[in-house]
Amino acid sequence: MTSQENFEKNLPTEMRPEAKLAIKDEYTFDFLELGEEHGERELERALSKNIECFLKEVGYAYTFVGTQHRLEVDGQEFFIDLVLYHRTLKSLVAIELKRGPFIPEYVGKMQFYLAILNDTVRLKDENPSIGIVLCREKSRIIVEYALKDSNEPINVASYRIVKELPQELKGQLPTPEQIEKLLEYIE
Repeated sequence: MTSQENFEKNLPTEMRPEAKLAIKDEYTFDFLELGEEHGERELERALSKNIECFLKEVGYAYTFVGTQHRLEVDGQEFFIDLVLYHRTLKSLVAIELKRGPFIPEYVGKMQFYLAILNDTVRLKDENPSIGIVLCREKSRIIVEYALKDSNEPINVASYRIVKELPQELKGQLPTPEQIEKLLEYIE
């Protein structure tokens, strides 16, 4: 499945190939111990608590900047859920975590965050910031329309938390009883 982003029109030509490689369409957070009904803050805390596993899942060139990254504009505070830095792209990466399905309003919020990051946080030798809206699920058509006229580089990805063994692996691993018998044999 190809990634849903608008990098072609919103990133410099030389950045596009690496940016497309750096962003996935779906992330698997099988290292998290979250219930089906987790909230966004629970997801954020679990990801930051397991930051090493999270960075392995998102990719080799990311470094962790922080959670609840504070932005101040005209006396008001705004907070980005997670901020990473991509070393190869030389770009800040803002991540908004959403536990439900994607809705178009998330693109406007991310555009706002990226504009502020680029104006107030980004260094002169760094490339434009990139946004990732990470949702539990998404409609590809709704994402396409939401990104169509966006003027900031944004990717909309989904995530899943694997609680059970995938169907294709069931029956291939030993049962708990078989493991017990093997352990008895070893002892």
